[in-house]
Amino acid sequence: MQTRTILRKSLVVAGLLIGCAANAQYNMDAGFSVGVSNYLGDIGGGYSTRRDFVADMKLSETRMTTAAFFRYRFHKHFAVKGTLAWARISGDDKLSENPARNARNLNFRNDVFELSAQGQYIFYEVYGLGRSFRHEDNFRMYIGLGAGVAYHNPTTVYNGEVVELRPLTTEGVEYSRFTAVIPATGGFCFTFDKQFRIGFDLTWRTTFTDYLDDVSTTYADPTLLPNALSVELANRTDELPSVSPDFAENFTPGNKRGDSNHNDSYLTSSVEFSYAFMSHSDDFHNRRYDLKNRNKKYGTKYGPNRRGRLVWKDGKLVRVIRPKW
Repeated sequence: MQTRTILRKSLVVAGLLIGCAANAQYNMDAGFSVGVSNYLGDIGGGYSTRRDFVADMKLSETRMTTAAFFRYRFHKHFAVKGTLAWARISGDDKLSENPARNARNLNFRNDVFELSAQGQYIFYEVYGLGRSFRHEDNFRMYIGLGAGVAYHNPTTVYNGEVVELRPLTTEGVEYSRFTAVIPATGGFCFTFDKQFRIGFDLTWRTTFTDYLDDVSTTYADPTLLPNALSVELANRTDELPSVSPDFAENFTPGNKRGDSNHNDSYLTSSVEFSYAFMSHSDDFHNRRYDLKNRNKKYGTKYGPNRRGRLVWKDGKLVRVIRPKW
C-alpha cells in the first residue's frame, strides 16, 4: 500500500511539472536524448563479492537508452525537467570472474520505461559576447534530483526463447512491475544560434525494488514453485556440467541467491538535443515600455516628421535618424 501511494504521488507530481513546462513559453526547451545504459545489481559483476555503485558494472553489458523531455527554467539558478525515458538493462553471470556468481549461471534482460520529474540547480553559466533582447548563446552546468515511476518486466533466454520471469516467481515472491525511482543527475549544455541546445547528461537512478533482475533473496523450495519452468529457471547451476556436486550444494533451497540489503539501480549517459522556445525577457519589455513613453511624452529631437527615435545600443540610449526620402 505504501509503495502504491509513493507511485501515485510521483505520477501526480511528474504530470503537474510536465504540464507547467508545456504551458510556459519563457525559458522552456523541449527535446530528446540518446545514449547508453548500465545495470547495477545482483547479476554479473567482477571477481570480488558485491561492491557499491559502479565498481560491479560490466561495460560489456552496456545497452541503449533514449528519452523525450521538457525543461522549464523559472529562476536564474533553478529549472524543472519532465522526462519520459526508455532504457534497456541486462546482466549475465557467465561474464563474472567470481566463481560463485559464475556457477549460479543466471541472466536477464529488462526494458525499463520511466516517467519522472526533477529539479535542476544551475551552478555555472557563461554567456556569449554582446547584448541581446532575446536568448543568447551560452554554456551551463547543472546538477539535479527528482522522483518518478518506472515500469519493468525482467526476461531471460531459455532454450532459445525469451521467457518472462515475473509470473514464474522464481524466489516464491510476487513483486510489482511498477517501482518508484529517484534520478540523480549532472550535466551540461550549450545553446547555439540562440534556439538550439546540445548537451550531455549523466543520471543514476536508484529504485525501490530489488527485482529488476528477478534476483534478491534465497533459493526457494521447488515444491512451492508454481510449475516446472519456475523450478528450472530458479536454479540454473545444473546447466553447467563443470560445477562439481559439492559446489552445487551452495545453490540449494534456503541458501543465498541474491543480496536483499541493496536495491537495484541503473545508470544512463546521454547526449541531449533540444529546441529553446524564444520569447522576450522582462528586461526587454521594460526597455521597450520606457522607450515608448519617452518618445510619447517628450517627442524626438528632430520631430515626428524626421522619424527620430531612441534605441538601446551598446548598453546606452542613442537616437537613430532614418532619412526621409
